Amino acid sequence: MNDFKNFINGQWVGSDKTFENRNPVDNSLIGLVHEASASQVDEAVRAARAALTGPWAQLKTQQRVDLLHALVDGIERRFDDFLDAEIKDTGKPHVLASHLDIPRGAANFKVFADLIRNIPTETFPMDTPDGGRALNYGVRAPRGVIGVICPWNLPLLLMTWKVGPALACGNTVVVKPSEETPATATLLGEIMNEVGIPAGVYNVVHGFGPDSAGQFLTEHPDVDGITFTGETGTGEAIMKAAAKGVRPVSFELGGKNPGIVFADADFDKAVAGITRSAFENSGQVCLGTERVYVQRPIFERFVQALKEKAESFKLGDPYEKGMNFGPLVSLVHRKKVLGYYEKARAEGATIVTGGGVPDMPAPMDQGAWVQPTIWTGLPETSPVIREEIFGPCCHITPFDTEEEVIAMANATSYGLAATVWTQDLGTAHRLGAALNVGLCWINSWFLRDLRTSFGGAKQSGIGREGGVHSMEFYTELRNVCIKL
Repeated sequence: MNDFKNFINGQWVGSDKTFENRNPVDNSLIGLVHEASASQVDEAVRAARAALTGPWAQLKTQQRVDLLHALVDGIERRFDDFLDAEIKDTGKPHVLASHLDIPRGAANFKVFADLIRNIPTETFPMDTPDGGRALNYGVRAPRGVIGVICPWNLPLLLMTWKVGPALACGNTVVVKPSEETPATATLLGEIMNEVGIPAGVYNVVHGFGPDSAGQFLTEHPDVDGITFTGETGTGEAIMKAAAKGVRPVSFELGGKNPGIVFADADFDKAVAGITRSAFENSGQVCLGTERVYVQRPIFERFVQALKEKAESFKLGDPYEKGMNFGPLVSLVHRKKVLGYYEKARAEGATIVTGGGVPDMPAPMDQGAWVQPTIWTGLPETSPVIREEIFGPCCHITPFDTEEEVIAMANATSYGLAATVWTQDLGTAHRLGAALNVGLCWINSWFLRDLRTSFGGAKQSGIGREGGVHSMEFYTELRNVCIKL
């Protein structure tokens, strides 16, 4: 059994309070997680603050880059350990975690390490009132201590997506991983020590939100900025905490993302794309598609084709060959998702496929499994269509005109992502401009160039991550004016 301790100032720190970490595949006990107390969170923040003026602060940019590249090598060297930890925490298939979670988790450090060497600033020469000259130029400085609050759906990937640019810019971090998925953030502490990242630069505190590590961290006055990925309600609570001291936040929050399929789309590619966007990672992807709109001439055919895809998934042991569909992250989350399955049934939805719990052999029958589910027939006002479910499900609605589908797609409080399937270039450009989202994919989904902006509109987030856009949060841009 594993023992997940806090990682503070380069040391493993236990706690008197622990909670269980369970495998969602069969609800077996993975280990005990040490819940950080308020004093331990304070210790982590103080360690991060001290590191800002210690050896970490004396490193040249290239030295920081070299250390981040060493981190990448360290993760790759212990790839199997990270993979095993991630699969046990999340239950996701080996084929998915080995091709997405761990490689991207490592790549995030490399991308931002390479970027920081080439980040531009601005320079403006100017005339002065006395007839002389002056030169203005920008200098980027680390923001300071960054509180990193991580989600459970892509634990390593989304944690390093924040820690990577934070460290590249010279900040220090205190990470609060989800209580559901503590393993890879904890394991990364070992790599930090192995490659020589100075103590206090990377800290991990375990726990929950209210009255626990999450609240202690976000309310700590010596945290200079807070970055969070998760659901919108939690983002609102964090934003209230950050208001004291006027501290900046970077949020990637919930979504109720539309997938739009026009009649002229490449049918097979559109079916494959929506299958992936609706059901990958058991629907636990912030960018996933829970609302599908299909132009009427191909509606019935598309519904049938997507049904066949949903029913072709293989559920079972994550390590089993060919297994490509895992459980939800926990029994608690399954209860939430099944609540929406019941709402759809009660509202009279047509259940195309799924809608319940699959029959699993023991001991997996104790796990957090749900069926891939497709509905039709609900009005756009239904909670099933308006609220984020975060499960392997989607509702399919027919549409007739471009104007109609744009209006339906935008009729939401969220604005994270969309995917559009059409072979008409004009339609593609019009939809890309008209949809009120942070990311719009045309004839693809989850195709990411890490240099591009990432983030949401409306209640789907604040700010942008990725490439130079991450620098806006993780650095303070100063202007220096020199009178010549």
